[in-house]
Amino acid sequence: MTSTTPADYSFGTLLCALRHRAGLSQEDLAHAAGVSVRTLSYLEQGRSRGPQRRTVQALAKALGLDAAGARGLEEAASAGRPRTTRTTVATAPDVPAPALTSEPTVNASAPDLLPRAPRGFHGRAAELAALTRATAGDAPVCLVVGPAGVGKTALVLHWAHHDPAGLTDGRLYADLRGFSDTGEPATVEVLRGFLAALGVAAERIPHAETASAAMFRSLAANRQLLVVLDNARDADQVRPLLPGGDRCVTVVTSRHRLAALIVTDTARPVALDVLTPQDATALLARVLGTDRIDAEPAAALRLAKLCGGLPLALRVAAARLAGRPGWTLASMADELADETRRLGLLDLEDTGVRAALHLTLRQLPEPVRHLFAALGRHPGSHVDRYTAAALAATDPTTAETALEHLATAHLVTETAPGRWAMHDLMRLYARGLNAHPDTLKRVLDHYITTATATATVVAAAEPGSEDCFPLPPDFLAPAAVREFADRAAAVAWFTAERDNLTQAIAAANTARLHERTWRIVMTMWPLIVWRVRDGWAPLLQTALAAARADADHHGEARVLNVLGWVLTEEDRTPEALVHLEAAVALATRADDAFAEANALIVLALAQATLGDLDQAATSCERAADLARHIGDRRIERLATQHLARHQADAGHWHHALATATRAQDFGYCPGATDIPHILLLIIKGEALLGLGHHTDGATQLDLAALLRAASDAEVQARYDTALARLTTRV
Repeated sequence: MTSTTPADYSFGTLLCALRHRAGLSQEDLAHAAGVSVRTLSYLEQGRSRGPQRRTVQALAKALGLDAAGARGLEEAASAGRPRTTRTTVATAPDVPAPALTSEPTVNASAPDLLPRAPRGFHGRAAELAALTRATAGDAPVCLVVGPAGVGKTALVLHWAHHDPAGLTDGRLYADLRGFSDTGEPATVEVLRGFLAALGVAAERIPHAETASAAMFRSLAANRQLLVVLDNARDADQVRPLLPGGDRCVTVVTSRHRLAALIVTDTARPVALDVLTPQDATALLARVLGTDRIDAEPAAALRLAKLCGGLPLALRVAAARLAGRPGWTLASMADELADETRRLGLLDLEDTGVRAALHLTLRQLPEPVRHLFAALGRHPGSHVDRYTAAALAATDPTTAETALEHLATAHLVTETAPGRWAMHDLMRLYARGLNAHPDTLKRVLDHYITTATATATVVAAAEPGSEDCFPLPPDFLAPAAVREFADRAAAVAWFTAERDNLTQAIAAANTARLHERTWRIVMTMWPLIVWRVRDGWAPLLQTALAAARADADHHGEARVLNVLGWVLTEEDRTPEALVHLEAAVALATRADDAFAEANALIVLALAQATLGDLDQAATSCERAADLARHIGDRRIERLATQHLARHQADAGHWHHALATATRAQDFGYCPGATDIPHILLLIIKGEALLGLGHHTDGATQLDLAALLRAASDAEVQARYDTALARLTTRV
């Protein structure tokens, strides 16, 4: 234990010397004593006039000082404290000093306008640390930003009451009411309050805003002040209230990002998001007591989720439960699960989620408010600028500008470049606003148009793909449609939008927009082809019911065809056969040769799976004849290729060789990965082997192997099967 302390040192010099003697860094000592690094740095620099006794005791204990050494450190601290007389300091026993639990030292005569520290505050350790970091350095300006009800003011007040060090000349606070229905205070009135708190007589305070601001900057220049500007609307409201000098810390809270303040005053943002499930349930426990939460942990988590982790919503829900001790958390969660009632239950008198969002929204321009209301009708979880444009009946550029406004106000979040999402409670609020009755139709038609454009790009690279279909009679064309440069871009769009498309189908079905329901499902055929075993049958059955309700035989035949193919791939071939035979019959009655040919090809697959290879070949011959009659060479090639496959599987080698050769005559692009061409080479190799032409058969298989490297698993499996036959027969 260290027992000597130089008596003639200032507290800061002494503390620094003792720390070095103990071999501790500032971070080590700060952690051991339970104070922030910035607090310790200010103490060593002499920027604090003397810490409180319990802080000194914690430092002495962390430094390993004995009673005499601790007494010397306390005497040095006492000498720096602002007081008129010196008193003898008695040695007190060592007590722990946990971080963020004691008030920072402020002169007894210094102004303190801070409201009381918030009760029931919990968590936010990362955000508190970020706030401390953001307020370090010379004349820092920190921006705490986030959506309404996320707890910005509570965070800042909790931090201000417990963390700032060296700011011993006072703490100033002003609620700028940037999002209040009571109106904003005049800047000059805020300045008058600050100046009066700093000791300026009323008669000496200038009446002009610029003169008052200049006096405030001058008085603050040589002081160590904390200035909290709460609920700021924009940067212009903040700038006249910034103190002068380089020893003041300013913290601003706002529902807006206030990017202009970052540009002009190098403000450092600290973004505040909703609470984690653990912190959310801990907040509930602060209000309701841990016993009530521990009795229903699953219900508490569900309640936190239904409140979206928003502190304001959690506090309102907790207040309702606190006033009803007989209610269980599960019953409250059941009430909140009803989306039509949730926002109403999260309002209490004049406080609640709806009131907070109303005040935020009314600050925005009308076109932005219009888009916000339209977003409430969006059935999916994310929007891009094209989707937003369709919802608001505008163009993508205007929609993107409005989305940026909403993001600045924390009403939407840009989750990825060019993609925005809404918090669940904000979506519910938007859904309750007035929007055009055609809003849902517009976004559904946007998805039909964009998915069709995407499928067209895919179709160019994948022969045999589903053809387009007529648009709904009351189709609402979007102002602009996204363009796709190549297949990769189309695949990326389908991958990103799959969940949105599925939710759009559900919304269309619920709204009984049958003509749009089945069409959106059918535009998803590229996804169905690529991921055939992803469980598409229920979605296709929804499409089938919608096509029948729409009395669209053309659509019904197309849906039956795809459903039959999916069921075949899922090894539900007997079910598939029923749908495919119905698809062929329906297409025949509708005189839809394209749909009939497509259905016959898929029917042949089911027939072959059930072992009827001759019937499968007959179906493919019919499909090829129909395609030839309507001049569709793409479908004719596909039908001919499948015919060759079925003939080879049946051991009809001569027919298989002739059919495969004929199919090859439909064209092949060297240098491209043409899967049908590779399959035809394999069929020809198998046929030649079956006819005893081993050398020629091996040559065809070698060609297929060269092209096989970039192909899919089906091609590889067929090649491996053919190779096995070659090995056996030779």
